[in-house]
Amino acid sequence: MSIYWRLSNLYFWFFALLGGLLPYWSLYLEGQGFSYLQIATLMATIQLTKIVAPSVWGWLGDRTGQRVRLVRFGAITGSLFFAGVFLEPGFWGLLLVMLAFTFFWNAILPLYEVITLRSLGQQKDRYGKVRLWGSVGFIGAVALVGGILEWVPIQTLPWLLLPVFAGIAVSAFLVPSERGEQKPPAPEGSLRAIVTHPAVVAFFLMNFLLQVSHGAYYTFFSIHLEQHGYGKLSIGLLWSLGVLAEIGLFLIMHRLTRRLSVRQIAIGALTLTMIRWILIAELTGSVVVLVFAQLLHAASYGALHAISVQYVQGFFGKHHHGQGQALYSGLTFGAGGALGAWLSGFLVEGFSTAAAFWGGAAAMLVAIVITWRGLRPPPSGDEGLAG
Repeated sequence: MSIYWRLSNLYFWFFALLGGLLPYWSLYLEGQGFSYLQIATLMATIQLTKIVAPSVWGWLGDRTGQRVRLVRFGAITGSLFFAGVFLEPGFWGLLLVMLAFTFFWNAILPLYEVITLRSLGQQKDRYGKVRLWGSVGFIGAVALVGGILEWVPIQTLPWLLLPVFAGIAVSAFLVPSERGEQKPPAPEGSLRAIVTHPAVVAFFLMNFLLQVSHGAYYTFFSIHLEQHGYGKLSIGLLWSLGVLAEIGLFLIMHRLTRRLSVRQIAIGALTLTMIRWILIAELTGSVVVLVFAQLLHAASYGALHAISVQYVQGFFGKHHHGQGQALYSGLTFGAGGALGAWLSGFLVEGFSTAAAFWGGAAAMLVAIVITWRGLRPPPSGDEGLAG
């Protein structure tokens, strides 16, 4: 098996689990009788453990150089903890199960991003083509699970996810080794100098607010659509459409970065994201508008994530790449995603699902201002800002 397919395999199964989980887990929780605020709290745990877990596992990866083994450990242990869902432990028990499961599961991706970029070596422009298989896995799982849920009760969802966990476990053992490469010693105090640099602060604030704005989407988009009369298969297809647009973006991203600066791409993507949330909030009844809004996922996730991975590598350099990737995951997807999910729960409980999407649009407006004023290109070379 070529290095391309060995790298792509885990992305496929990791995001297939997200495809089976994100669009339907809130519906599953609603079917279990939980309130909107409880649903928001439980969904927030998926992001909450990203605040701590990636930093812990990233530090271990940089310290030991054993990222592949840590990925395998996270895949197996996370799957075992998820089995606690079948005990139907109630709100507090399920909260503990999801915290334990996601603590290990969220260890996988930041470590694997470092493994992928180092395995690609001088062919880093192939990252998008490797990563797009994650999007393929997401789409396949969304469509398949959505189709099955048209015929079986939503309570069967955990059982439908079991084959995906098996795929993650198997693919983790196909990950290529890093050939024993160890982290070189970093200059003392350099990590603090990096994270306090104004351009890095602006970068993290931009991504933090981006994920805050996604809180309503990841937590209540399916419920929002169901309230407007959409069936589970239609909901799944709309989720899939967003990721399909993301795949198209990854395929042409290298052309965009040649013609536009990363700052221009970031500001444009943030603006399109703000428009997307407004369209979802106000024009849900129009299928054509929803289709267009979902196509904008190429901007709100695809473009911004692609440039952010390069930003982390440029800012943190080879000495702190693992910890930089962990901070990116923890401070943005973790803290931002969890806060966004929790705040959206209050907005839905007090007002409506549409209000939560308007909150996301407001977060984007602030992010645009911060990005316009503070975002700067990352340094070139392997040393990052510490060099």
